[in-house]
Amino acid sequence: MIIAIPINDNSDNTTICPSFGRSPYYFVFNTETKAKEYMVNSAAQSAGGAGIAAAQLLVDRGVNVVIAPRSGQNAADVLLGSGIEIYRSVGDNLKANIEAYQNGLLNKLSDIHPGFHGHGG
Repeated sequence: MIIAIPINDNSDNTTICPSFGRSPYYFVFNTETKAKEYMVNSAAQSAGGAGIAAAQLLVDRGVNVVIAPRSGQNAADVLLGSGIEIYRSVGDNLKANIEAYQNGLLNKLSDIHPGFHGHGG
């Protein structure tokens, strides 16, 4: 299982970024091999469509699960349409959210918002 989480910087002490599409990085974690990666979000500086482009990056990376505080409708459509499950993060602690997911304590993200089109997240 490959998990992706939007994060604020590329270190183990980072926090979860509140913006999915404009997050500077994604923490990508393989639950089976324990391999971790700090993936640059090349879509973060897009003039528009950052959420869609970011979601496509994660689809292309082979992610199975996204853990995030929120998601716009267009990004969610790409993720869900590709079979990626989206879970709501609790707080901004990266490690705590991974543990919560692995222990079945996170809920699926159900309140998808329309997005912040043209507002930069």
